[in-house]
Order: sequence, then C-alpha cells, then structure tokens
Amino acid sequence: MCSTCGCASGERRIEGDEHEHHHDHEHHHPHSHDHHHHDHHSHQHDDHHHEHDHHHHEHDHDHAAQHSGKTVIIHHHYYHQGDVNHYYQSEPETCGVKIEKHKHKHKHKHEHEHPHAHEHSHETESSFAPAGDHHDLDYGQGEAGTHAPGISQKRMLQIEMDVLDKNNHLAEHNREDFAAKNILALNLVSSPGSGKTTLLTETLLRLRDKLNCAVIEGDQQTTNDAQRIRETGVPAIQVNTGKGCHLDAQMVHDAVDRLGLDDNSLLFIENVGNLVCPASFDLGERHKVAVLSVTEGEDKPLKYPHMFAASDIMILNKIDLLPYLHFDVEACIANAKRVNPNIQVIKVSATSGEGMEAWLAWLETQLCA
Repeated sequence: MCSTCGCASGERRIEGDEHEHHHDHEHHHPHSHDHHHHDHHSHQHDDHHHEHDHHHHEHDHDHAAQHSGKTVIIHHHYYHQGDVNHYYQSEPETCGVKIEKHKHKHKHKHEHEHPHAHEHSHETESSFAPAGDHHDLDYGQGEAGTHAPGISQKRMLQIEMDVLDKNNHLAEHNREDFAAKNILALNLVSSPGSGKTTLLTETLLRLRDKLNCAVIEGDQQTTNDAQRIRETGVPAIQVNTGKGCHLDAQMVHDAVDRLGLDDNSLLFIENVGNLVCPASFDLGERHKVAVLSVTEGEDKPLKYPHMFAASDIMILNKIDLLPYLHFDVEACIANAKRVNPNIQVIKVSATSGEGMEAWLAWLETQLCA
C-alpha cells in the first residue's frame, strides 16, 4: 500500500489471459477458520456463565463467475515509498518527531488469551508531531520519510524495504533477460496528460520501419492507449493495475512473455500516470524517461524530486504551446538539474514535430551503447 495514495489492493489485468483463470494469490488470514479447538469458550464472570459457540465459516470463492473477458485479475498488497535502489536504515531522526511503540492491550474484567491472538505487537505512533513552521505541516520526516495512521515509521520502513527488495530481485532478472536479447527497455514516467502516448505514437511512426518495437501500456483501467499504439502497427499489450498506481517488475515480466519480443528490439514501457510511486519501482529498464509538459509548471521537479532524481532524461513536451503560457523553460531545466545534476533534457513537441530528431538521436545512441 502506497503511503501517498493507498494502493493496498490493486488489481493487475494483463491482456491475453482470458484462457487462464489461475489465481496466484492465497488468502492468509491471521485467524484460521478451523475452529475445532475452540468451539466453546466458557467465561465465568460472577454468577453468569456465557457459552460462545463458534460456527465454521465456509468461504466459497466462485472466481469463474466473477471474471470474464480478456483479462485475469491478480491482487497485490504492498506498501512503498522512497527512492529507487536506495535503502538506508538508520536510527530515528529527532527532528521534533516523537515515535513511540506500544502494544494494544484489551483489558476485560475477566482477561483471557485467545488461542490465535495477533502475534505482532501492533506498533503504532501514539503521538506524531509533523514538522513545519507557522501553519504548514510536513509529514515527510523521520526514518520512513512519510506517515500513515496507526503504523510506526520503523514498521513502514521495514515493509517498504521488504517489498522493494522482492521487486528489485525480479527487476534484475528482467534486466538480465533484456541484456541477453539485446533489448533496449525504457520506462516512460510522468503525470497524467503529459503527452506520453502521443510522444510514443509519433516516435513509433518514425521508427517502425527501421526497428522492431513493442510497447507495454500501464493504466489503472481501459485499453485505450494500447489501441492507439496498435494503430501504428506496433505490437502493444495493456496492463491494468486496478487500484495500483504503478507497474512493477512482475507485471513487466508477464507482459514481456506475452509480447514475445525479438532480439535487438526497442521496448517502451509507458507507466501509470503518477509522479510519485513509479519512482520507487525498478522494472529492469535501462533508463527512466521523465516526460514533463510545459502546461504543468516549471516547479514540478522540485515538487516531485524522487521521480526526476531517478530519471536519466527529461523530455520537456508540448513546447508548441509556450507562446500561450507563462512557463519559464530555463527555470524548469534549472530545477531539474538541481534535483539531478546529470539529467539530460530534450525539448519536444510531439504534435508539431519540433525536437523529435533530437529525441530519436538520443534513442539511436542508446541502441548503439
């Protein structure tokens, strides 16, 4: 579950799975549904005798009746936040944040221990004081760099590291597979409406006769973007993430299996429109490409620094609209360089074609690398 958007129970839908209704997840409940060992609990309280009969709860999941069409749904439960491939676990910071850990204790006049009570300690923050001056509040403090009600920062950091470690292990396998087949994989990241899909379609129209190209499209719902890509004649597969706000390495692996990429191919991965969470998830790509449109404001690299720090190149898109906007191009580039001094910047208009040659030249350089 992302601390910033709460994508705790996202659904992954990948086109081409209509013949496979296998659910790879198991529901692990902290309390077993087998109540043979505690069918009757007798609690004596003064002169009163209470019998609690626990009946068996049968959970029949008729998945076949729930899923139809071209997709399979796999539930993912995760929590994340932070930079890509950077895991620093340190002592809690003391920037005015008091972190306390305690156990929830349910006290009754007649205390009793349930045979399968929660085994974890329910670490919580009894008092969290966000930093900030005057009327501003800053919840991005402490060792986890974020806040979630009822969860300590230490616990959040532990969950984040566990999830990202597993994802990065899968991403490394993707990277090895891409390298073995000489596939250049690029991860396009941006906010919604930056023009990623238009940039992709115009790029593919210029490359489709020269290179083997393919596209993985990530969105929460619909197959609209994949259909737009297919109209160029380039194969594309849609990955719907449901409540999830980003693609992960497993999704990319599954999509690549269905695309059947040829050797020496160029793979574009268009991530879900989001300038926060995709920064944390390595997909096995060689580069992250941040697409920022001039309609979004020149301060976006400072507002969303993790994304631009994780990207190797920034495409400043929709520059044909500059005459109609109050947008400072040089200030935007300076902000991006402030976050990431090594980031390359290419100014492009996907609709007018201005700057497209510089973008294609960068792609050619990467293909030859």
